[in-house]
Amino acid sequence: MARSIDTDPPGKSRLGELGLIWRMAGKYPAHIVAALVALCVSSAATLGIPYGFKRVIDRGFVAGGGSAASVATSFHYLLMIVAVLAIATALRFYYVSWLGERVIADVRRAVQANLLTLSPGYFEENRPSEIASRLTADTALIEQVVGSSVSIALRNVFIGLGGMVYMFVLAPKLAGMLLLVIPVAVVPIVLFGRRVRAYSRSSQDRIADIGATIAETLGAMKIVQGFNQESRERRRFADVVERAFGTSRKRIIIRATMTAIVIALIFGSITLVLQQGAVDVASGRMTGGAIFAFVVTAGLVAGAFGALTEVYGDLLRGAGAASRLGELLAEKPLIAAPARPQALPLPPRGGLAFDHVEFRYPTRPEVAALHDFSLTVEPGETVAIVGPSGAGKSTLFQLVQRFYDPASGTVRIDGVALTQANPADVRARIAVVPQETVIFGATARDNLRYGRWDADDAAIWAAAESANAAAFLGELPQGLDTFLGEGGARLSGGQRQRIAIARALLRDAPVLLLDEATSALDAESERLVQRALERLMKGRTTIVIAHRLATVRMADRIVVMDKGRIVEEGRHDALVAQGGLYARLAKLQFDSEAA
Repeated sequence: MARSIDTDPPGKSRLGELGLIWRMAGKYPAHIVAALVALCVSSAATLGIPYGFKRVIDRGFVAGGGSAASVATSFHYLLMIVAVLAIATALRFYYVSWLGERVIADVRRAVQANLLTLSPGYFEENRPSEIASRLTADTALIEQVVGSSVSIALRNVFIGLGGMVYMFVLAPKLAGMLLLVIPVAVVPIVLFGRRVRAYSRSSQDRIADIGATIAETLGAMKIVQGFNQESRERRRFADVVERAFGTSRKRIIIRATMTAIVIALIFGSITLVLQQGAVDVASGRMTGGAIFAFVVTAGLVAGAFGALTEVYGDLLRGAGAASRLGELLAEKPLIAAPARPQALPLPPRGGLAFDHVEFRYPTRPEVAALHDFSLTVEPGETVAIVGPSGAGKSTLFQLVQRFYDPASGTVRIDGVALTQANPADVRARIAVVPQETVIFGATARDNLRYGRWDADDAAIWAAAESANAAAFLGELPQGLDTFLGEGGARLSGGQRQRIAIARALLRDAPVLLLDEATSALDAESERLVQRALERLMKGRTTIVIAHRLATVRMADRIVVMDKGRIVEEGRHDALVAQGGLYARLAKLQFDSEAA
């Protein structure tokens, strides 16, 4: 069974969970080295500025401090440091930002590639909209970590440690006094950091809820407005947003408190230490330039440690985001090819067989979708599946495409058990026309050739002609290059169905799985769709979940299902004469159509 997404705030998130990001960044060592070199140079230049001011003050602002030439040299030295700092900072920004963008692109590609291998059962247990949020909100956090937070953290570590060394050079006694305060400042970082970790993960979960809710509402806008539920959806979304705000507010309060305590400890200590420094200057034990350099350096060190508290919170949020994305990357497909897959026979014939199949959906384990189900479909045969809702009709399609494996029994294609074959090879022999036509937000050409991506325009138009779709496709503003809108919003129901039929024709597979649409069409569209289906089914092994009388009459055999079993089997007239379940269904479903 696929694991569901953990949305509980763990409270045990560690910076070690950023290992995913380090592994991704490790593929670009040259850029990492360049960024580190620029970072070290810019940090050294930053620490060189206090020394430059010391030279200027001691030689230019103190009587007898030095000649005009030495004063000019000191200013030139200071300008040189500023120039180096500007260039190194620009290079650091470029390389670090490049790494951030590159790593996040790699993470998105890796996560999406792994998602494409997971079986549909995973997406039944986990909302796709929440997964999409992970690929946007969580990756944005990681981008901030790689492209900014890590650089800021390293820069402040270098400045903090380097500044401490320089302060010991300037005034060992004052630096020693200041050093005693640093461990005290670290304590609140550790204590508050634990709570920040928990709320950072929880905050990302609430953001995912926002994305999932708005995606669901926008995707069903016609239903929302049609039932006058705008007010309810507004309240529902407001509740989700307020929950996210509440979680973020708690995290912000903790981080603000932590920052205030750390800054108060550090800058308060600097103020007390400087009191002693002022005494040393007055007594002549330090120069004015030295105490100025010490003050500036102490400010840089204090700022560095204060910034580290901010960055620490960002790194923790990034660790939570990396953990959530790591879960998606670690998810293993339940349906995979065996180590040595059995080759399917050539040429393909299209025979299908279900042998005593027992199956329950992972999300509904208490109900048997198929129970001791056996059915053989000969190559080229058309079998119509009829039954009440919940009888297990659609489950047959799920198993034939090996989206699931049965709990017991065997499903075979051309004599080979699906579990022994490569799923990609199995699906290559199957074309599907689903009940709810899927139209991608792309051009007509891309939607049509989804069945065979390398198809040229001649093949596309031939399939469209056979599907009775060429006429309306030719009337589109840009022809095959016309954007069809999200979900085919610019097409009618009948046009969308004919697009799906043309796509299956391009697939040109020996096995056709057809789930007829139940939506009502006008007479002309109904006629065009039915003729297109007849062309599509010709010469193929076809299993059709039938909703039209014409399709049922055309079938070589009708299989009637109820509660996961076959209860009747035969041709239309014979089954009607028996007066069983099929006769009752036919009376309800087909009488009005026949009339």
